Amino acid sequence: MRKFKTESKKLLHLMVHSIYTNREIFLRELISNASDSLDKLYMKSLENDDKSIVRGDLEILLKTDKDARTITISDNGIGMTAEELEKNLGTIAHSGSLEFKEGEDAKKLDGIDIIGQFGVGFYSAFMVADKVTVISKAYGSDQANMWESDGVEGYTISEAERDGRGTDVILHLRDDEGEDDYTSFLQDYTIRSLVRRYSDYIHYPIRMDAVISKPKPKPEDAGDDYKTEYEDVVERETLNSMIPIWTKKRSEVTDEEYNEFYKSTFHDNEDPLRIITLHAEGTMEYDALLFIPKKAPYDLYNKDFKSGLALYSSNVMIMEHCEDLLPDCFRFVRGVVDSADLNLNISREMLQHDRQLKAIERRIEKKVKSELADIRDNDRDAYVKFFEEFGPTIKYGIYSTFGAQGDLLNDLLIFDSAKENKMITLDEYNQAAGEDQKHIYYASGDSVERLAKAPSTRAVLDAGYDVLLCSDNIDEFCLMSVREYGEKDLKNVAAGDLDLEDETDKEDAERLNEENKDFFTDMQNVLPEDITKVVAAPFLSDDIASAIVADGPMSIGMEKYMNSLPESQRGDQKPQHILQLNTTHAAYKKLKEAYDGDDIAKAETLIKILYDQALLAEGLPLGDPTEFNQAVLSLME
Repeated sequence: MRKFKTESKKLLHLMVHSIYTNREIFLRELISNASDSLDKLYMKSLENDDKSIVRGDLEILLKTDKDARTITISDNGIGMTAEELEKNLGTIAHSGSLEFKEGEDAKKLDGIDIIGQFGVGFYSAFMVADKVTVISKAYGSDQANMWESDGVEGYTISEAERDGRGTDVILHLRDDEGEDDYTSFLQDYTIRSLVRRYSDYIHYPIRMDAVISKPKPKPEDAGDDYKTEYEDVVERETLNSMIPIWTKKRSEVTDEEYNEFYKSTFHDNEDPLRIITLHAEGTMEYDALLFIPKKAPYDLYNKDFKSGLALYSSNVMIMEHCEDLLPDCFRFVRGVVDSADLNLNISREMLQHDRQLKAIERRIEKKVKSELADIRDNDRDAYVKFFEEFGPTIKYGIYSTFGAQGDLLNDLLIFDSAKENKMITLDEYNQAAGEDQKHIYYASGDSVERLAKAPSTRAVLDAGYDVLLCSDNIDEFCLMSVREYGEKDLKNVAAGDLDLEDETDKEDAERLNEENKDFFTDMQNVLPEDITKVVAAPFLSDDIASAIVADGPMSIGMEKYMNSLPESQRGDQKPQHILQLNTTHAAYKKLKEAYDGDDIAKAETLIKILYDQALLAEGLPLGDPTEFNQAVLSLME
């Protein structure tokens, strides 16, 4: 036995136990090595003008033996001599593929994409095998040789027999132990699943003999009571599709083919809303095929949802969900990115974080934004449906970055317009606003219908300004992060100062507040402590007697959201309110008459009713519903 060097033994142990975190990738690595072997043979045949090598005859064959507990990966590629077995398999981390890839001959030919770079993928076999046997016959050689090792102490190389050139890698699987199930790798469906998941686009056929039950031909003399008989037939099936759909030109693929790929790959019953293709050339080459879904998956907003694009390198899947290729605000996008130019780490399980990856993300980000903007501008109905499904992710992208992603996302926001009775963008709001309008007004709450009827909303509408009606919990947080759009600051209509009054209104309000200073103070003393002051509001509609607005950092919308949370999550901050009174309303006049007539009990009852009805109008809970009912009934006696 030839001993591994001490440092090689340590490296082998590290690779098996640390570098690879998912043992099922052993098949991906060995199939990739077999693909490299076929590429090398094909290149050699071109150099030698060897007409006996036909690319269509090159293949990878998989075989399982349940009794012997072996998996065999065979190829009819270039093979290895005894010296090459010693060099490539006896020296851990030596990569013959990398040497070949960097050689001058390889650079002269197109269509060849050597996968292996680090020379460690082969040793992933020892994650599932306690012994590995390699039988190989080199192209142009009459002698086959066998390399064999338990992956612990060393290896042996001896002469062997093999029909034709190529290599067989035979894995002797470990025995099952505890939760470690190695037997499952002997199941045909497991092999099929791993090939389709990791190696579906290797550009050589990966084949396996499968036992299929087929009906026997019906005998000519069989009667009407003949029952179909079946027999087991061994058929060789191709497991991989070989040609990635994303490498084809857009003109070569129909929408139906893209839709079918999307539905089968990403498990959606509906066609995607939009198909996006990207092909980059130059210093970095990559292909991308992206899909914007119509419907959100049920778990999109769960913390366990796996976002990100599938990442391939040279048609071999590296990561199923690469989050670094997609900003979280576009986490709903599904698709594939494939590049041979990525800087992979040694295990090919993770990507080195570098400017190449960031460049791809920026390009994808811009492209997705462009496609969404196109849907918004040219198919508003489809965009409204899209926003109902995925709008929260865009809003959260603005809020979670404190508005830093505003340049990317603000244009994509749409909200219900109180004036136009349809959903509009911030830009459309600005275009419809008058030149003298300083603010973009919005109202936040639990219902568009309720918000449209709220006193504060109606006050803004009466002043001639539109109001965006925001009924999602995150809307207010999102718009607070936007802060300003098109040189107009965003203002919540439930805030105290709406800047609606003209100079005459302001003078009237100041006069009324001064004239009724003692009255308003006495009324405030009757009300709960959340009321910081009572004021006259001459801009309220004629049919609105009173309104309540926020006074302080907690808006009405935030207050409603906090009320929806469990009490333990609400925090210590208490809401503060201003009660606004319409001094021209009949209810106010009756209140003032009772106060001036020293009917304090009636005045207190009326002010409490005005306060409670203002709460109800804003969708806030009453402090004491029973007291409110009794107050109303007392006026009817």
